[in-house]
Amino acid sequence: MSLPPGFLDELRTRLSLSQVVGRKVMWDPRKSNQGKGDMWAPCPFHQEKTASFHVDDRKGYYYCFGCHAKGDAITFVRETENVSFMEAVEILAGEAGMQMPERDPQAQEKADRRTLLAEVMEQAVQFFRLQLRTGAAAESRAYLDRRGLSVEAQERWEIGFAPDAWQAMWDHLRGKSVDEELILGAGLAKPRQKGGKPYDTFRNRIIFPIRDARGRAIAFGGRAMDPTDNAKYLNSPETELFDKGRSLFNHGRAREAAGKGQPLIVAEGYMDVIALSEAGFNATVAPLGTAVTEHQLQMLWRVADEPIIALDGDTAGLRAAMRVIDLALPVLEAGKSLRFAIMPEGMDPDDLIRASGAAAMQDRLDQAQPMVRLLWQREIEGRVFDSPERKAALDKALREKIMLIRDPSLRSHYGQEINQLRRTLFAPPRTGWDGRKQRAAPAAALPGTRASLLATSDGSVETQLREAVILSVLVMSPALLGEFESKLEQMTCSQPDTTALRDFLLRQSPGVARETLHDTIAQALGPHALENLLNRRHVAVVPCLRKPDDTELARMTLTEEFAKLHAQSGLHAELSEAAEDVGDLQDEALTWRLSQAADAKNRAMRSQFEDTADYETGENGARINREEREAFDSLLDRITYSKRQH
Repeated sequence: MSLPPGFLDELRTRLSLSQVVGRKVMWDPRKSNQGKGDMWAPCPFHQEKTASFHVDDRKGYYYCFGCHAKGDAITFVRETENVSFMEAVEILAGEAGMQMPERDPQAQEKADRRTLLAEVMEQAVQFFRLQLRTGAAAESRAYLDRRGLSVEAQERWEIGFAPDAWQAMWDHLRGKSVDEELILGAGLAKPRQKGGKPYDTFRNRIIFPIRDARGRAIAFGGRAMDPTDNAKYLNSPETELFDKGRSLFNHGRAREAAGKGQPLIVAEGYMDVIALSEAGFNATVAPLGTAVTEHQLQMLWRVADEPIIALDGDTAGLRAAMRVIDLALPVLEAGKSLRFAIMPEGMDPDDLIRASGAAAMQDRLDQAQPMVRLLWQREIEGRVFDSPERKAALDKALREKIMLIRDPSLRSHYGQEINQLRRTLFAPPRTGWDGRKQRAAPAAALPGTRASLLATSDGSVETQLREAVILSVLVMSPALLGEFESKLEQMTCSQPDTTALRDFLLRQSPGVARETLHDTIAQALGPHALENLLNRRHVAVVPCLRKPDDTELARMTLTEEFAKLHAQSGLHAELSEAAEDVGDLQDEALTWRLSQAADAKNRAMRSQFEDTADYETGENGARINREEREAFDSLLDRITYSKRQH
């Protein structure tokens, strides 16, 4: 419906925003100034301990400096009560003593009907609760007692009982002059296909009332007492009040507890929610007979940034976790995710608490895994990756999942995490240039070796220069990260800053853009990390860095530098081993080994870009390019021949 001009302005004028918000928060007396209408509190929209939520009572607006939630009184009621705009206006108008404008007849009729249905549902709640105290419910009371639910807990959760009769509820409500159509519309009874008196939806079941975020009874869940019943748990059919894909069991209480700092837990069923709440985990909800829906995910994220999915430790529980992951990936946002607490095998949260207490449950929650780890575990569980084809299949499956994430920054971070997990799974043992395992630290040189020419030529500075060049080229040409990943992984950096940058590059997705990479380097390693690297003199003169889009030139540079670095490390390893062996070798073997290592280094140090022309020595001892000499001789012959002709 449309509201008349000025109605909302009048509503906002009559209301004090601090009073509306004050029902959901605890004001910080140190920061707040009530006289000026300047109020501060921990934010009700995300978990925090500091007061970053600001209410400006005079202007009528709120803003959170943590999660950036903002709005007025209507927005606040909509977000905290999970109601529509018009429902929020109605709530505030009632508090302000304002009469809502007349609606069009159809809208008014629909609202009146929903009100009547809610009243019928409340009558049903009371009927079921009374039935639990009767003799017919003795078995149900014994079951609840075995499940550890005291009478006080049963009262708190308004648990009831549906008698084993076809028309017990129907006759009760009709006896109170409730219209037949309202009983059917509330989902409390079903019409017979062949005519006759309708029959009750719930029969011989323990009943759990389902309330919306505002506390209205909108549906029921029933647990069968007959072990032969095909449906162990049964929910109300969908009605004008109840949409099971847009509802959560214990939503209102859980939201209040989460606002006080408790972690939001998503369990599988009513009994799990009740058991967790009775054990002190009050911010617990459950979906209603279906897998978690996208709308329910959004409802969860409005309560907490990172809900914990607590699932049974069986195959069905793990399958449910995977369905949640597939649903969540396309709708993930920065700061909004899920964690997963898997119960011990064959147990649900209720079983765990009754067997080991609340402390055991808290341990499981503390060990909850981030979603990316469970996604990784699903793809590698029970599989062997002993061939390139199997590894490629894993890469493809993970890439397809990651591409479902719409947020590019979040997608990049998921790629980095998956790369790190993949690297750990496939990482070969570190070896030296000759295939031997590298020593933790090279042995000190013996006196005889320290006097040799090879030992006195320090290569550490040269190694540092080459490491810096390699990292600089990869930073400017990130498209080559995948191609040189294994070589980069084997590169043992000699300085802390280059080690940090190498490790950071190894966590990047091979397809990361240059600009994105530079931004993430600045965030992770500091704003000057990249500048300090690229401004080094020996780096600035590298040709391919002046042509960052020339991928082939960058590839050639990396190939050459890695080869030289490999040869340099091989020489150092040989020197270290020779130092250990020098006391035992009595012949020329040591000299031969060192000469071979030096030759290997010299061959590697010859640049693939060096001049390969053929030279000869002239009469004066100067080196002359043979091709140029032959071209010059040919020119002289032509000049001499031309003179003879004239």
